[in-house]
Amino acid sequence: MYSILRGKNTGLHVQEINFAQRLIQIPSTSGHEAEVAACIEREMQHMGYDQVFRDEFGNVIGTMLGHEGKPTILLNSHMDTVNPEDNEQWKTSPFEGKLADGKLYGTGAADCKAGLAAQVYTGALLQRSLLPLRGNLVVAATVAEENGASVGIRGLLEQTLPELGLMPDYAILGEPTSLGLYYGHDGWIEVDILIDSSATETLHDATRKIAEEYAEPEQQPSWAEIREVGPIYPDDSGRSCRTLHVAQRMVEGMPATAVLDEINQHVQLAVKPLPDIHAAVAVHEETQQMHSGHMVTIRRISNAWTTDPFCRLIERSRQALAAADCEVRTGRWKLGKLGMGTAGAVLVNDFHIPTIGYGPGNEDLAHAANEHVNCSDIQQAVYGTASIVHALIGVPVCGWTADEI
Repeated sequence: MYSILRGKNTGLHVQEINFAQRLIQIPSTSGHEAEVAACIEREMQHMGYDQVFRDEFGNVIGTMLGHEGKPTILLNSHMDTVNPEDNEQWKTSPFEGKLADGKLYGTGAADCKAGLAAQVYTGALLQRSLLPLRGNLVVAATVAEENGASVGIRGLLEQTLPELGLMPDYAILGEPTSLGLYYGHDGWIEVDILIDSSATETLHDATRKIAEEYAEPEQQPSWAEIREVGPIYPDDSGRSCRTLHVAQRMVEGMPATAVLDEINQHVQLAVKPLPDIHAAVAVHEETQQMHSGHMVTIRRISNAWTTDPFCRLIERSRQALAAADCEVRTGRWKLGKLGMGTAGAVLVNDFHIPTIGYGPGNEDLAHAANEHVNCSDIQQAVYGTASIVHALIGVPVCGWTADEI
């Protein structure tokens, strides 16, 4: 069976790289994914998925239905990217999709348009290999992940897939893992500290004292960022107001309520000596518009998550990769910047779906100048993902050879 997959995948290699390149060449920051969504939709239709459509959130969904109707596995990658930073450090245009020395360059190459391309072609590879499925395959390219809220995947799981009767039993993220099997990461929270006073000078003092409170070395492990946002302004009562924006990493088992309580205690301690000061803390919220026109209010919080490394999903994935003669390596994302994350926080914490990551690309290159991915890793990701999917929802086909297909 694996020789069949490997041989058919070799025949798809040029198309896989070309598709990943086209995705990179279409700018698609959060809220502006319409053009890249159309590109993905056309590719899925061309690949012969049973059903291809866009939901009201702007996600693109392709399905391949198995003859038993269960279990269902979800392959998910986000189609949005961050705005490219440090443009002067790029050796080429972030949207050129340049191919050089076996690498594909551009914004989103590692995070995670190469992974998205690999997942779309996983369905194509399984179909062209004529490998029967007993369960269902759902491939979903989702919107609005990079804005820190995973709005697209939440809408997919709350509304779109339940309406289809296709809630997943397992999920695989196409995020960059350097072809390792990843099973979780830390979380983060963004908090607004709202300060007001009748005296502007007192407000300045309060701002300084709060900043000093978290400049102490013993506070550094908890606090990663504190900054002022917006000018001082009067409210309806004539009091002067200011907002401080803070961000903090959260490890598993650290609830948001406990983080807010801790922050509030430190804030109240800092402003206690000052007269006529009121301070409050709250999770930062903002309203965003999806490219479909759908309006959502998001809370800037992403909880840590972990899938049991000895669960059936990971055990079968390890076995499938080993049988396919692929590297077997497990780990967790490091997430070098606050605000980075994956849809796993929603899949695991809110919907209790066992989830892993398996994708091409190095996470250290995400959101960086000269972001790139090895073309050979895209091809390997297609082959490896197809092997895992078939191990979970495929019909055993022992004895088939490439000559018989």
